Amino acid sequence: MTKNFALLVPGVETTAEKLTVSAPFDGAEIATVDSADAAVVEQALSNAYELYRDRKGWLSPARRIEILQNLVGLMTDKIEYLSLEAAREGGKPYSDSKVEVIRAIDSIQICIDCVRTGSGREIPMDINAASHQHLALTRHEPIGVVVAVSAFNHPVNLIAHQVGPAIAAGCPVIVKPAEDTPLSCFRLVRMIHEAGLPPEWCQALVVKDVELASKLVTDARVGFFSFIGSARVGWMLRSQLAPGVRCALEHGGAAPVIVAADADLDEALPRLAKGGMYHAGQVCVSVQRVYCHDSIAKDVAKRLAQLAEKMIVDDPLLPDTDIGPLIRPAEVVRVGEWVEQAIEAGADCLCGGQAVSETCYEPTVLYNPPDDVKVSSQEIFGPVICVYPYTDIQDAINRANALPFSFQAAVFTSNINTAMLAYRHLDASAVMVNEHTAFRVDWMPFAGLRQSGLGVGGIPYTYHDMQIEKMLVLNSPSI
Repeated sequence: MTKNFALLVPGVETTAEKLTVSAPFDGAEIATVDSADAAVVEQALSNAYELYRDRKGWLSPARRIEILQNLVGLMTDKIEYLSLEAAREGGKPYSDSKVEVIRAIDSIQICIDCVRTGSGREIPMDINAASHQHLALTRHEPIGVVVAVSAFNHPVNLIAHQVGPAIAAGCPVIVKPAEDTPLSCFRLVRMIHEAGLPPEWCQALVVKDVELASKLVTDARVGFFSFIGSARVGWMLRSQLAPGVRCALEHGGAAPVIVAADADLDEALPRLAKGGMYHAGQVCVSVQRVYCHDSIAKDVAKRLAQLAEKMIVDDPLLPDTDIGPLIRPAEVVRVGEWVEQAIEAGADCLCGGQAVSETCYEPTVLYNPPDDVKVSSQEIFGPVICVYPYTDIQDAINRANALPFSFQAAVFTSNINTAMLAYRHLDASAVMVNEHTAFRVDWMPFAGLRQSGLGVGGIPYTYHDMQIEKMLVLNSPSI
């Protein structure tokens, strides 16, 4: 019998149709999940808002630290279980899913560190007549109810990045995971409750009705909206937020890389191959557009193709699998159509270019596709790397900057001047030197610019955004 996951919203039952969750590799049914109706959404918002309005009932920093510490222990005890189940429902290979779960545990530890080290500040006073005999200082308070809408591609760590800082900041949080991968979220939220957080403080639900999902996000009781997903949906929801609601949006990009003629290719190419093919390219900062000096461009493309051809495309639960399925069969069709368009327009397909099955696509390297085809101008979100020759680095930078996306970029070179030129002129929130564009640790800032997002992610930055800095001004002749 298929297991059913009940909604994690205390005080109400749902009448909505269940959601079926299937493995993206073979379509096997994994579980069903209750989906929320209007009454569930209203109850979730009411539960969370009542907690926020009751200041006497706010969780102390010490209590939040204790809960998060308990959660670290529970997750550590279940690394294998969480890794296997995340791989099963999301399609990311087991070895990479295990790395993700270990990262998620570290993300919760970073949340603990944020609570331990967070503090207010003193505002300068007594520096003119008006401020004489005054003292001003600040402390932080939770911003309000957090509503987090998450994506499928990192079903454990993305939830940790959205829910962990909310708990650390003292905010009641409602999380809506992606419909493709809700089970990892529900497991993690159950563990949060087991760690000692009262269920009303962290609620999880799935909503199949688009209008109802919008109501959850745009309700006036929401204090902060955290979104990870497509630009189309993110910008639409942002435009509908209630007045005063803060938000952070993380969308995708078409990450550019510049490879100079003096780059150490033995070091660079394995990193580029991994950065482009990791999780079948379904990462918002995957290596996509690689601009190589003309003297090495064809060699780079051929060697990348050789690395890609060695990657094993198979069941994500197998230990040797490098690349698993795309999240839905329709994505396999779309990626195939984009690659075919590029080939018909003149790109040289050096490897791949075909579906392995209804759910998997071969790792593909394209040489010099035109700038106006989809693989060059839109986010591929599939296992495809494009290599382009350049003769002048400024031309490469101009082409890298030509799209309306701006996220992470990279440059490979042995020359510090080339590295600094790229750092200064690439449109990006971060430029990696001799590292691929998908590099990330969870305490660093992670920000999509322009159409790629709004605000800054990363545990400490999200923790900061989910608080307000509240000032106290004292007037006393004894100061």
